[in-house]
Amino acid sequence: MTGPPALVVGVGASRGVPVDEVVELVLTALREAGLAAANVVEVATLDMKAGEPGIVGVAGRLGVPLVAYSAARLAAVPVPGPSGAVLAAVGTPSVAEAAALAGGGELLVPKRTSCPVGRPAGVTCAIARSSTRTSPASAGIRRQET
Repeated sequence: MTGPPALVVGVGASRGVPVDEVVELVLTALREAGLAAANVVEVATLDMKAGEPGIVGVAGRLGVPLVAYSAARLAAVPVPGPSGAVLAAVGTPSVAEAAALAGGGELLVPKRTSCPVGRPAGVTCAIARSSTRTSPASAGIRRQET
C-alpha cells in the first residue's frame, strides 16, 4: 500500500509579489485539486527568483525546502504550457511547470495564475507528484544544476 503522493509545487513570480498572493494561489490550487498541503515536500523555482520574498514565504509557510534550478535546466524540461514571454524575460519558456517537473514526476495541476484585483497576475504555480519522496524536514534553499 502506498501513502499519499509527495508533491512538488513549482512557483514563478514577478519581482516584489506579496507573500499572501503566492500563498493564496498555492493553497487554492492544492485545495481545488483535492491535494493536501501536508503532502508538499518542496517548493521549486528558477534560481534568479529564489530570493523573492513571496516564494521564500510560501516555502516557509508550508515548512518545506525551496529548490532553485538554473534557466538552462528548466528549459530542458518538456511542459504543456511554454511561454515565449517567459523565455524572453528569464531564459526558459516555463518556470512553474518546469520547476515542478524538474526532479521527475507527473504534472497534476498545470500552470495557474493569481488573480489580484486591479493589477496583472504576478504569480504562477503548478503541482507535480514527485518521483521520489523526500523529507520536508529541512527547510532552506538548495540550488540544483542537473
